[in-house]
Amino acid sequence: MKQFVGQETCLVTGVAGFIGSHLAEALIARGYRVVGVDTFVDFYPRAIKESNLSKLRQHVNFEFHEMDLHVAELAPLLQGVDYIFHQAAQAGVRSSWGASFASYVDHNVLATQRLLEAALQSGVKRVVYASSSSVYGNARQQPVHEDSPTQPISPYGVTKLAAEHLCTLYAHEHGLSTVSLRYFTVYGPRQRPDMAFHKFIRSMLTAQPIMIYGDGLQSRDFTYVGDIVAANIAAMQHGQAGAVYNIGGGTRVTVREVLSILERLVEEPARISYQERQLGDAMHTAADTSAARTDLRFRPAVSLEHGLRREVEWMRELCG
Repeated sequence: MKQFVGQETCLVTGVAGFIGSHLAEALIARGYRVVGVDTFVDFYPRAIKESNLSKLRQHVNFEFHEMDLHVAELAPLLQGVDYIFHQAAQAGVRSSWGASFASYVDHNVLATQRLLEAALQSGVKRVVYASSSSVYGNARQQPVHEDSPTQPISPYGVTKLAAEHLCTLYAHEHGLSTVSLRYFTVYGPRQRPDMAFHKFIRSMLTAQPIMIYGDGLQSRDFTYVGDIVAANIAAMQHGQAGAVYNIGGGTRVTVREVLSILERLVEEPARISYQERQLGDAMHTAADTSAARTDLRFRPAVSLEHGLRREVEWMRELCG
């Protein structure tokens, strides 16, 4: 590993992903050195992740390692690292059932535990962990507070909650400074191809039907990727060790309302095909972000319509 002198160094796991690549670019723009790690799991094509890395690879303050956190030797990786942003995970709610669950345990739970052990030995200043609103499941009361019951309804949610508990455990029992951020439905440029907005926009641009699982009245608290990046950097600088914070965009709308906005932005009709609800999909999500506002000084800055416009512009270039 390169020895970076005179600047603080951040490790970003899952750096080739949707959020990780945006976060790494933002850290470099703020003067940090970034060590990026990715194992390129085949959940979606590697070419997409390589494209996410293209700008980072050109920067002198970026160093990349291809490795699998749940088996690799981590001590050398953490030498000289001041902060860890743990974005890496096996993604996908619907695909986490059945035999594939073992991969979720390896990449979401075991990898996190090994990274925390290595962080404890290396003396990093803080670990910021990317958790998920999926830990709440079908919460009876909305918006949810960090003290609301955590009852995930998918194996994916179970693994994200387990890793979050590990972060809190290492903070309380070992004094490792960790902060966990529960992301609420992230969207924006570079969004994964399996995610809803990406699918919706691509289908509208190519005059293909849009599959909606359920009646379209399910609602989400959608959060722009730039606001997620800002929350991560705020968590590095502020917040209580061992704490968990909701990070939401403050705009809870139904899927049908999203499609109406997209029809206006894309200037094409949405050809909707309603399908049976999928296992593991929560009906509603909404974040109480008062703790993040107080402790992290977090305020979402991008409205849903502005964020969707940016994603549509990116998708137009992608579909070219």
